[in-house]
Amino acid sequence: MTVRIQDVVESLEAAYPPELAESWDAVGLVCGDPQALVQRVLICVDPVESTVDEAIGFGAQLVVAHHPLLLRGVHGVPADDPKGRLVHRLIRSGIGLYCAHTNADSAAVGVSDALAEAIGLTVTGPLSPHSPGAATGLGRIGSLPAPEPFGGFVRRVAENLPTTAWGVRGAGDPDREIRTVAVCGGAGDSQLAAAAAAGVDAYVTADLRHHPADEHLASDVRAPALVDVAHWASEWPWCQQAADVVGAALPDTVEVLVSTRRTDPWTTHATGATPDSGRTPA
Repeated sequence: MTVRIQDVVESLEAAYPPELAESWDAVGLVCGDPQALVQRVLICVDPVESTVDEAIGFGAQLVVAHHPLLLRGVHGVPADDPKGRLVHRLIRSGIGLYCAHTNADSAAVGVSDALAEAIGLTVTGPLSPHSPGAATGLGRIGSLPAPEPFGGFVRRVAENLPTTAWGVRGAGDPDREIRTVAVCGGAGDSQLAAAAAAGVDAYVTADLRHHPADEHLASDVRAPALVDVAHWASEWPWCQQAADVVGAALPDTVEVLVSTRRTDPWTTHATGATPDSGRTPA
């Protein structure tokens, strides 16, 4: 069977319909000929230099990325611009680029489902459904196989997501019993109120900011405990899900590689002195 870029795109858009994308988003084929032949596909979170290097080394004809390369409007892609340089490298190497972003976030089985599965949750539905009873929407709610203390749950998350310099942070009583959990892949502080309204015991997401997190925890003693992970790590499990989508739609026709390049921008972490050490914090 001859497979073209368009065939891979159609398989992805059946799973992650473009109409689910937010109005501000930029999803779809960024570069590449829809009729070009495909034998190998690389799937990654970020379309950056290192993943393009990986795609070239793999001999891929298509890169599928979660994050858009050209999210904001551009008037040109000159080769001396970082993003323009990537476009030129992709085209010169005969590689197309397809991006599935907020459509993959809100799909009936999408980014947050992959995150929930990675940390061992049984999903019961979306955190913020598009309409009552809908299977689509942001975030997911799920349950653990058995209750466990919050401290142990934070370790569970850390042990089941890729390691980053950012690590995994928890905010809440380490001894609190955790049964139900909400998750949202990517930056999820916009869903703090939804997690509280859902009555879950903990909420796992990325890029939590100081003030929204503090205000959330102070609002109610029953507010979900918070787990903050690196943005890239929260979305990386989706790569295997997308690989499975392509593999199921086009069995035994294309070779799909999930990127192993850590494209989280944070590269180092240090812990300084604490008040308990006898030093006054700066």
